[in-house]
Amino acid sequence: MTKTNPGRFFEDYRLGEVIVHAAPRTLGEGERALYHALYPARHALHSSDAFAQACGMPASPLDDLLVFHTVFGKTVPDISLNAVANLGYAAGRWLKPVWPGDTLRSESQVIGLRENSNGTSGIVFVETRGFDQLDDPVLSYVRWVMVRKRDPSAPAPQPVVPELPAAVLPEDLTVPEGLTFASYDFALAGEPHRLGDYAIGETIDHVDQVTVEEAEHMLATRLWQNTSKVHFDATLREDGKRLVYGGHVMSLARTLSFNGLANAQMIVALNGGSHAAPCFAGDTLGAWSEVLDKAETGVPGVGALRLRLVAVRAGTPPFALRDDSGRYAPGVLLDLDYWALIPM
Repeated sequence: MTKTNPGRFFEDYRLGEVIVHAAPRTLGEGERALYHALYPARHALHSSDAFAQACGMPASPLDDLLVFHTVFGKTVPDISLNAVANLGYAAGRWLKPVWPGDTLRSESQVIGLRENSNGTSGIVFVETRGFDQLDDPVLSYVRWVMVRKRDPSAPAPQPVVPELPAAVLPEDLTVPEGLTFASYDFALAGEPHRLGDYAIGETIDHVDQVTVEEAEHMLATRLWQNTSKVHFDATLREDGKRLVYGGHVMSLARTLSFNGLANAQMIVALNGGSHAAPCFAGDTLGAWSEVLDKAETGVPGVGALRLRLVAVRAGTPPFALRDDSGRYAPGVLLDLDYWALIPM
């Protein structure tokens, strides 16, 4: 009897099945320190207990993308170990802050299946939820992945493609309990800009750049326990390169966005996202953002900005996104649409 796990292939998924992912993980201050060392994240609410307490929180919560990477990493052995590509995200919501000492686990439900026309792979749609040690949901999101078939002659399932919202509605955003910006210190946060200082359609060049190092992206992949073969096995490609985990690019771009969006403190929704092109060690990344929408929340003084965050290779023309045919412009690596909380 084989005791090792080769990972699932497209024909192994069944519509509606729920997959419980191994293994739960307790997060601590060490993960926070490593996250800040890798990127380095500077948003004040996730950096300082004192700043967070002045904003009504008991202490500084762990970074929102740190939580995303942890929940995501749990799913990889069951969802994307044999993936060709991770294609996109939708309907993501951060539901509860995560603190040092919390233990997270993940489970996913298959909500769609569609075989590709070449018959060698298919698209798997899953809704993933992360839970803490109290079984309270902390994060939910949908993603879809292209997965290889084990046997190209295996019959194709009836295609089911879920209907997904274009964006999370502002009224569905979760503002953490107790959060207030009534005594917000703009000097300590790093910039003076409030919700009203941003205009829909405005674009922001974040100016700074960062070069992806082999050691850092490999440390990140292992830190989030992401076992996808394309990220850590150099023998899988003829060029001997390991693909950089797309979440690593997300966190680098989010960190670069501090310059111009220092007060966009907490990510509360992931409306959509695409990894437009592969990233490799040695690539130098820049980032820019576009303001897509603005909204009030149900909490006085707490607003929400809907932002498009785009990561690009150095040398890509400013604010280039798509060419005339609608394809992503050369040099675009990441196109991420999210909501963040900001003082009004």
